[in-house]
Amino acid sequence: MTLIEGLWDALAGIAALGGPVVMLLVAMSLVALAVVLSKLWHFARAGVGRHAALEAALTAWDHGRMPEARARAAASRSHLGLVAALAMQAIEERDRVGGPAADDAALRARLGSLAGERIARLSGGLRLLDNIAQVAPLLGLFGTVLGMIEAFQGLQAAGSAVDPSALAGGIWVALLTTAAGLAVAMPTALLMAWLEGRVLREAQFAERLIDTVLCAGLGQRECPFDATAAAPVVRGAAHA
Repeated sequence: MTLIEGLWDALAGIAALGGPVVMLLVAMSLVALAVVLSKLWHFARAGVGRHAALEAALTAWDHGRMPEARARAAASRSHLGLVAALAMQAIEERDRVGGPAADDAALRARLGSLAGERIARLSGGLRLLDNIAQVAPLLGLFGTVLGMIEAFQGLQAAGSAVDPSALAGGIWVALLTTAAGLAVAMPTALLMAWLEGRVLREAQFAERLIDTVLCAGLGQRECPFDATAAAPVVRGAAHA
């Protein structure tokens, strides 16, 4: 109960000092923190950046060890493990029964779409962080302008009996909202850029995964797939 009362008193002090604008910035910072924590949990659950099993599977596949590659891909906890498994299964079926070139292009398009959907899930919530990083400093500046207006209204009402300390106190309280807005925006922007970088690396790995499985053991001229066909789908999802 003491902790709750202390937090309540702290929030009441912030509200009394900075007004509703600072309280809104505090709420935005809590939302940003919740989004970042949820994305970290999502990335950890999806195995983002942990592709040791898939790397070993791709190496085995590229050297013609198909059963080992399938087993390693199935054992992977990465969210891209399903993409690798489906690609390997489709290629083995193609080699067994054969098929026209149009089927090869359709296969690459389907794999690119599947990988793009999984990359897009990783990007969920990043747009909200971007909005907070952009709006927070503007909101802080808005609070400062309102505070300056209030301070100069008090100066006008005082007439000739102006108290410089009261004016200075009103100004620094007004500037407090700008500082609060920047304090919310800067770490939010840095964390968003870091999360976006991880998503982009996942998209690049997904492209390399598809290229390796579809063109294993073939030269660049012999590969029946367009090496750029899946790139717009996967990278487009990463920047969604």
